Amino acid sequence: MTARIASLYRHPIKGFTPEPVKSANLDIGQPFPHDRLFAVEDGPSPFDSAAPGFVRKQHFTVLAKIARVAKARTAYDETTGVLTARADGCPDLTAELTTDAGRASFVAWLAEVLGEEATGPLRVLNAPGHRFLDDPRGHVSVINLASVRDLETRLGQPINPLRFRANLYVEGWPAWVENDWVGRTLNLGTAQATVFSPIVRCAAVAVDPVTAQRDIDVA
Repeated sequence: MTARIASLYRHPIKGFTPEPVKSANLDIGQPFPHDRLFAVEDGPSPFDSAAPGFVRKQHFTVLAKIARVAKARTAYDETTGVLTARADGCPDLTAELTTDAGRASFVAWLAEVLGEEATGPLRVLNAPGHRFLDDPRGHVSVINLASVRDLETRLGQPINPLRFRANLYVEGWPAWVENDWVGRTLNLGTAQATVFSPIVRCAAVAVDPVTAQRDIDVA
């Protein structure tokens, strides 16, 4: 069964703006490049940067927990470590996430954007080699665009595929065939990946990534 990769996205900060990329090199046993490098802790969490491990998303400022996260438009430059961020009603921000001062600037700015929806205190987290993925087994997430269109038909309204926060969006497969592909090997360009599970959906996909409103239940 042949299909084409329609688009590629990364999410440098877990829960924040998807960033389109033109190409990506997938290394054996490694996540999508520059994806989920950082997370913003919302209140104390069990994450230890000295011994990083899997932590559930509920500890972070993610759309499943705080819809207003989508109000923040972020872009990360991995070469310089500089984050740019903007949101209506707030001054634009430029901050180096590789420095304590830059992290402090970002969380102060973000606290203004999120307001009372954040329980705090907020803290930028990362650790060398660690990714803040929803499943510790995961490396790359794939969405079948035909399945999204079928869901649009069932709900009777358009659905922005970016709600699903995937790395690869694919055209050419019949709708929903991917749900039966556990254990199957996919050729992704010149790379190969083995499907271990359909993505378990959460409340994040109910949030419109443009308006930051919970407007439909597509979980």
